[in-house]
Parts: sequence; C-alpha cells; structure tokens
Amino acid sequence: MDLKERLMQEIKLAMKNADKTRLSVLRLVSAELKQIEVDERCVLDYARIVKILQNMKKQRQDSLLQYQKADRADLAAQEDFEISVINEFLPEPFSHEELSSLVQQAIREVSAQVVSDIPKIMAWLEPHIEGRASSKELGAVIRKELESVHSTNG
Repeated sequence: MDLKERLMQEIKLAMKNADKTRLSVLRLVSAELKQIEVDERCVLDYARIVKILQNMKKQRQDSLLQYQKADRADLAAQEDFEISVINEFLPEPFSHEELSSLVQQAIREVSAQVVSDIPKIMAWLEPHIEGRASSKELGAVIRKELESVHSTNG
C-alpha cells in the first residue's frame, strides 16, 4: 500500500472514530499532496511524497519553536500534535551506525578520497536514503568518514 492509500485509510478511520483533530491534520496533508499534484500536473511518487512530508514537518517544527518562544503552549501543542501525525507517514530514520555504514560503502563504491568527492558520494547515496536522513546529517557523517579514510591513508 502506498502512502496516499494509507493516508486515505487513516482519514476514513479518523472519521469513523470522530477524531476531529487528527482528521483535520490528515486532511491538511492530503490537501497539500493534491495541491502539488494539480500545480505540477503529475502523480507524486514515494520519494516526492516523503520530501513534501518532511517539508511540512520542518515548517511545523519552526512554528513550534516560535510558539514556545512566545509562550503559546496551546499553539505549540497543536504543532507538536501535527508533527506526530506527519511522522507516522515518514520512513524510520537511519540510526547513526546504519548511516555511517552506508556512507562507508558509498565512499568505497565511488573511490572517494577528499571533500571535493562529496557530490559523487551524495549522488550514490540518494537512491539508498529515500528520506531517512537529512542532508545536514548526511553531510556531517560524510565529512567525518572522509576524515577517517584520509587519516588512515595519510
């Protein structure tokens, strides 16, 4: 079952259970996906849906921080709830060990030696990651692994 089908099932379940707050978040996610499909005149694939969900999550995390700074516990709680619902549809993130192992494999596959090889490593990793790690996290692990490769070879 793909993510959109799962989302529709969750919407139906929330309607049956009369869970209005969950239903509103699920409808918000569904509307965002439909809007992008209409705007771009395409059918969204898994990777694109994950990217959209990650963007939605990031927006809510930013709002959550702002609400916490403004001492708005009610709005912060709503954003936190929306994040938890969105997280249900995102793939399980890699553990640090899994990510490190995958990066080491990528470094071997592309014969990377220096920091300028990072784009090659990222290109190799992209199909293997599928939204399970952020670019920032990935970049940090790649740099660390390249340093360890460089120090053992140097």
